[in-house]
Amino acid sequence: MNIILLGAPFSGKGTLAKDLTREFGFVQVSTGDLFRENIKKGTDVGVLAKKYIDKGQLVPDSVTIEMLKQRISKSDCKNGVVFDGFPRTTKQAEELDKIAKIDAVIQLDVPFDIVRRRCLGRRICSKCGEIYNTATYSKTTCAKCGSPLFQRDDDNLETLNNRLEVYEKMTAPLINFYADRLVVVDGSKDPDTAFKSACKLLKEI
Repeated sequence: MNIILLGAPFSGKGTLAKDLTREFGFVQVSTGDLFRENIKKGTDVGVLAKKYIDKGQLVPDSVTIEMLKQRISKSDCKNGVVFDGFPRTTKQAEELDKIAKIDAVIQLDVPFDIVRRRCLGRRICSKCGEIYNTATYSKTTCAKCGSPLFQRDDDNLETLNNRLEVYEKMTAPLINFYADRLVVVDGSKDPDTAFKSACKLLKEI
């Protein structure tokens, strides 16, 4: 089973993707991770992608799709894939349909006021990268390794509002595109609640 996760920034897509991979044996495929991996290894598509990234340009869809095609052809993807962060446009969705059968699309629905609170409250461990939120964790050091926590420079309202504006423009067409495979999960509560809802819906498909 191949699944796409849709949702605004800070809606919990990354957390849900990890929970679903653990429960169903899926592989989480993030285009950001693929770019970094291919660039690090110096693959043909990685070298090509780096040329665009170094110029501050968007990587063409054809390059991204080729990376995805190579990744999902590997044996560890036989149980299914969770696409995290792709597609972002209907054109990308059309290209993805050519290389993978998408069985379900999960839209994490979170009101923007909650998204904003999550953004401003996010803290990241400076050493191990563990993520916390001040709403549920008040300490200034990591519970795992004890290193200091920090707030990313782009975790601010101006940047987030710009991202939300782009998300609204891009996501509405995708919701229509995947209307026959779309299920909506309430992502405004804790991650475990969203995970249980997603599992219930997937088992009914």
